[in-house]
Amino acid sequence: MNEESKLKILFLCTGNSCRSQMAEGWCRHLKGDIIEPYSAGIETHGLNPNAVQVMAEAGVDISGHTSQHIDEFKDIPLDYVITVCDHANERCPIFAGKTKVIHVGFDDPPKLAKEAATEQEALDCYRRVRDEIKIFIETLPERICKQ
Repeated sequence: MNEESKLKILFLCTGNSCRSQMAEGWCRHLKGDIIEPYSAGIETHGLNPNAVQVMAEAGVDISGHTSQHIDEFKDIPLDYVITVCDHANERCPIFAGKTKVIHVGFDDPPKLAKEAATEQEALDCYRRVRDEIKIFIETLPERICKQ
């Protein structure tokens, strides 16, 4: 499939540091032949090193990603914007044209990890969300095209 015919999907979260980065990484890894994935944030917080680590454990390298602001994508004709946290869903800008916004929320790994007693427990929080995002990505594009 050529680049022009791929679905263009932007994953949006608050800081583009963790959940949206994992979603972009999984989508590129699992669905890169049919989807052109992007990720951005309402703000930019930098790439979360724990997200990079747990994605690498699953065989997906996101270490070269950068934290990007939603404004950087205003000129890209997106098919879908998928908000992956409540804050981004509430603050999501309006997109012109045919762009459809869908909310699929995931827990915030850094917030979950704050309660962890050990580094391993903290990473387990990231792993759980990583795996939940993978399960969602595996349903694309069929799941969102029905909405």
